[in-house]
Amino acid sequence: MGRWQDMTQEELEKQYAPSRWSHRMEKEAVIEAHVREVTEGTRRAQATMQTLLHVPYGGSDGEKLDIYLPTDPSGGKWGEAGAGDESKRSWKNREEGSGGNMPCLPAYPLLFLAAFPLVLYIHGGYWQFLSKEVSGFIAPPLVTHGIAVAAVGYDVAPKGHLDVMVAQVRRSVAFIVQQYSKTSGIYLCGHSAGAHLAAMVLSTDWEEYGVTPDIKGAFLVSGVYDLEPILHTSVNNLLRVSREVAQRNSPVLCMTAATPARKACEVLIAVAQHDSPEFHRQSQEYFQALRSAGWSVSLLDIADTDHFDVIEKLSQWGYILTQVILNMISRA
Repeated sequence: MGRWQDMTQEELEKQYAPSRWSHRMEKEAVIEAHVREVTEGTRRAQATMQTLLHVPYGGSDGEKLDIYLPTDPSGGKWGEAGAGDESKRSWKNREEGSGGNMPCLPAYPLLFLAAFPLVLYIHGGYWQFLSKEVSGFIAPPLVTHGIAVAAVGYDVAPKGHLDVMVAQVRRSVAFIVQQYSKTSGIYLCGHSAGAHLAAMVLSTDWEEYGVTPDIKGAFLVSGVYDLEPILHTSVNNLLRVSREVAQRNSPVLCMTAATPARKACEVLIAVAQHDSPEFHRQSQEYFQALRSAGWSVSLLDIADTDHFDVIEKLSQWGYILTQVILNMISRA
């Protein structure tokens, strides 16, 4: 395959239209099936697990987390003795009286999450689609292994600008560090546009946020790490990203040398077998850039998956990517 700069408009559009590369379904059907799968998976997770929903990490309506909680080490569950009900009610009260300021978490969840690792999931949707409300489907296999999951909400386009989205996701990490300081480590997991945002978290200057996150791992699935090709496709019609904005928000161009703390963070870049050649190139080049900068990074091409079921299958205990995540966390 030639350089993206030498492609016709039609060729470039196809390269950055993941639904056109699925081996399972036609392009409209695979998107509909994906939305149905993640929606139903999230509904099942929320029906069977202890949760804290719509936890605000900032002042915008979109700046909220959905947190899925493991059983507590003493054998109790979230909500026993009325603690969960009180804490859930307090969110509404705090939001109404916050005046736009970042609220404090209730005391019980602070203690509750102290012993657990936490996976922060950042949804995809080309920065303009999907939400945290359909992002809980990954929780069951992780929560049953004692891992908390937080699904991040952010303001997608057209309301959200790319700079805003990156800042929001970084703020969500800072919020978790401040409120859940005794977790046994944070792991980022992002899909598609969410993989891009997770990669931008890795390049954060945390002094600006006054925290030092213990980010032990990152799972970047079918992501875009150089945004310039996107500028020349219809994806940018709603995003309206300029070349300058694309450059400062392209992880491959924001590479930072691996400090001792960052060397301790394991990064997995995963790509679906049936992602487009451009998605494979993007993953390969970001992998090479991280490795050259001294990061601990690996690249995984997941067989018999497309851009959509490569992340949907995280709801399955036996799926290879689920097992890789569980193994990495268990080794930490």
